[in-house]
Amino acid sequence: MIGFVSSLVEAWQELRINKVRILLALLGVALSVAALTSVVGVGNLAREGYKEQSERNGGRVATLSLGVYGPSSPDPATLEKAYQGVQQRYGITTSTHVGRTQAEFQLPRGVTKVDTTIVDVGYGVIHRVPLMQGTWFAADDHRRLAPAVVVSEAFYNRAGRPNLANNPTVTVPGDHPATVVIIGVVPDVWPDTPPAAFILTEGAAMAGMRSEMSEFKIWVGEEQAETLTAAITADLQSQFPGFSAQANRMDYAAHGDPLGPAQLVIAGVAGLVLLLGAVGMLNISMVTVRYRVREIGIRRSFGATSGRIFFGVMMESVVATACAGLLGVMVAVAVVKNPWIQSKVAPSLTEYPPFPIDAALLGFGAAVLVGALAGAIPALVAVRVKVIDAIRF
Repeated sequence: MIGFVSSLVEAWQELRINKVRILLALLGVALSVAALTSVVGVGNLAREGYKEQSERNGGRVATLSLGVYGPSSPDPATLEKAYQGVQQRYGITTSTHVGRTQAEFQLPRGVTKVDTTIVDVGYGVIHRVPLMQGTWFAADDHRRLAPAVVVSEAFYNRAGRPNLANNPTVTVPGDHPATVVIIGVVPDVWPDTPPAAFILTEGAAMAGMRSEMSEFKIWVGEEQAETLTAAITADLQSQFPGFSAQANRMDYAAHGDPLGPAQLVIAGVAGLVLLLGAVGMLNISMVTVRYRVREIGIRRSFGATSGRIFFGVMMESVVATACAGLLGVMVAVAVVKNPWIQSKVAPSLTEYPPFPIDAALLGFGAAVLVGALAGAIPALVAVRVKVIDAIRF
């Protein structure tokens, strides 16, 4: 342990002596590490943003959409019984019906047609519905005498931005007039989005809303997705002979990670830059060793072993690149956690993830590895120096 610590101290002293020679090489290593770490960090941020946005549209990994199709529509009651049976048999806890329609709401400026999604409570979990204020549907909301609705920001603005604590209501005119209660507000997907709303299946029936299209979604584990897709398809097909039963993955990762190839290419470029930095560090280390031939010979004459010489010379590069790597990681953290960068890379995220530890470890580890490789060759040269020749140098 004492020998290791003394080698580190010696390496640091040599760096201080030769700091002008290695400064530019270390700057290249630091920038390379910063680039490599930033690529991984920004890629992780972009993946999280893309994942959240995609899961809002297609559902979490892995979401299956079930359907039974044929020349005519199957009996709704029989189909619903089959769906519930699938949930029980395969232990599925999160599911939702998804229907879409245009419903009329009486707003302060008059009756407005609103794109309305008819859902179950599980829709909020499967699609990671974000809330600006209020709450998502609760398990007992289907028992309300006045149906609950979760509205978009555009709807909320047109309704006069009422205080949700006062249980604001909106009238639904039509053949089955009803009064609904606003319990939550979700952000608009993009500026100038038309008003939208979510309502439970039971509430939609009370308000006379009929779905123009409907599907049934379940959330299963990614590891089980392929097996359950085949099993559920065969299960439904056996219950509905003469129809075409399907269970299809709807989430963004159904065909693999879409951002993986791009991130690998960018990481490869950053790795090439890091390699160029290593070459520069190697050149500086070779020049430094040539200037220290006499010193190494004198140390050998006083009993320094080949291992001690090798380790000491190599540790100079390792210590130098470790410091450069630490600086590069700090620069990468500052870049990735910059609010402007975060807003541009992942504008859909409401909460940004912490800087990935694996990216920091990768950058620092790459710097140490570069130092070890760049120091190994000069260290071998130093070990081969003959004492008598070194003293005459």
